[in-house]
Amino acid sequence: MESGPAIFAGTVFALFGAGLLTWTTTRLRHGRPVAHGVSPVASATLATVAGVVALALGAWCLTRV
Repeated sequence: MESGPAIFAGTVFALFGAGLLTWTTTRLRHGRPVAHGVSPVASATLATVAGVVALALGAWCLTRV
C-alpha cells in the first residue's frame, strides 16, 4: 500500500524532469529563449538545474519502493 504513492510521485518527477530537459535542449538548439524577459544563460541554467533535480527526486522516490 505504501509503495503506490512512491511509484506515482517518482513517475511524475521523472516525467517532468525529462520533459523539462528535452524542452530546454530543443529551445536552445533552435536559438529560442527559454524564458522571455530573462537572461538566456540564467533561464537555461535554472531550467536545467530544475530538470536534473526533478529527475533525481524521481529516482530517489523509485528507489524507496
